[in-house]
Amino acid sequence: MAEQDKPLLIKRYASRRLYNTETSDYVTLEDIAGFIRDGREVQIIDLKTGDDLTRQYLLQIIAEHESRGENVLPVNVLNDLVRSYMVPGGGVMPQFLQASFDMLRDSQSKMMENMNAMNPMAQMPGFEAMKAQQEAFLKAMTGGFGGGWTGGGGEDGSPAAEGEEDLGDIKRQLAELQEKLSKLS
Repeated sequence: MAEQDKPLLIKRYASRRLYNTETSDYVTLEDIAGFIRDGREVQIIDLKTGDDLTRQYLLQIIAEHESRGENVLPVNVLNDLVRSYMVPGGGVMPQFLQASFDMLRDSQSKMMENMNAMNPMAQMPGFEAMKAQQEAFLKAMTGGFGGGWTGGGGEDGSPAAEGEEDLGDIKRQLAELQEKLSKLS
């Protein structure tokens, strides 16, 4: 199994520090959120007890983003989630949410496939580079479902700096395509 297919193992020490076992360094909740946005699954284990703390930390990440005004979950959805905890066995909410997100990911993939199939420019030289940029843009605009969020951050290799590098790549690729088109004319 490839490294990217396995969940990234994060160990929580008694001091509550989180340790990335792949890179042998400490990470923050924001780092873990970044791994997830990049499409990586994570598993957080308590080093002493062996308990799986993944759910607890993922909920904490969501709560922190919501408290900073990055509201993704409307109040009525939050109310429904709280109500689902009152139903013996949790009701159908977990299955509904899982099916909804699966459907969202599938429809995003199908939309990209359809856009590419309908595009008469698909035979044009350099189309693959444009296609990759289009996919990155769509992922960024949909909040990174399936990876690749490029919003916010700073100049030190954080998501905003990566977005600026992507913009530079897009400009360079566009110039190359324009040059190729002018040669074809």
